[in-house]
Amino acid sequence: MVCGSTQGIGRAAAQELAVRGAAVTLVARDAEALVRVLAELPGTGHATRAADFHDNDAVAHAAAAEVRERGAIHVLVNNTGGPPAGAIVDASPDAFLAAFRAHLINNQILAQAVVPGMKDAGYGRIVNIVSTSVREPIAGLGVSNTVRAAVAGWAKTLSGELARFGITVNNVLPGFTKTSRLDALIAGRAKAAGRTEAEIAQAMVAQVPAGRFAESWEIAAAIGFLASPAGAYITGVSLPVDGGRIAAL
Repeated sequence: MVCGSTQGIGRAAAQELAVRGAAVTLVARDAEALVRVLAELPGTGHATRAADFHDNDAVAHAAAAEVRERGAIHVLVNNTGGPPAGAIVDASPDAFLAAFRAHLINNQILAQAVVPGMKDAGYGRIVNIVSTSVREPIAGLGVSNTVRAAVAGWAKTLSGELARFGITVNNVLPGFTKTSRLDALIAGRAKAAGRTEAEIAQAMVAQVPAGRFAESWEIAAAIGFLASPAGAYITGVSLPVDGGRIAAL
């Protein structure tokens, strides 16, 4: 089950897992987009589930229906769009609550739905697409920095509880990746600074030792490895895939 799978990293993750032989269930709110991505996946046995991640009840219903109708889920990729940018001092309490529900609460709902089947199989992989902000907060993403850190803490706790069942829980921390989210971030920074988007993009690339933005498939490759049998002894980690941008060890 791959959430937020109609674009960007989620879409690339679905393609990566399908190439590796998984039967993938795509989850997102846009039913038409889900059908388009479904048609692109190699292999067979794929399906879609439409659910709006701003509606916890809809996510719970979709997860329950998936398990009931298609059986156990062995790999869960938690992924959804980030909260709007902005200074933390300007954020309303409702902005924090909405982001908390869209990210951490949905992760919890989905984990509770799939973990029983993972335990029965003696195999499970939960991979959360988070952000490098869990290591170094990113300026101008106050709500996101806060909620992503909460998700990382949730994942670390869950990993310790589930490891003995053959279930791993890990976070992937994408760096600056060519997605619509990055485009929006660049546009917002350019407007706030009175500079061109090209200037902002160049300044961001200058922060990356690799000298470029990531492609979505590069993030997906890390997700695919963590989801595979080869990743069985890796759990409770937050893996940066960021071209070396994080300065901390």
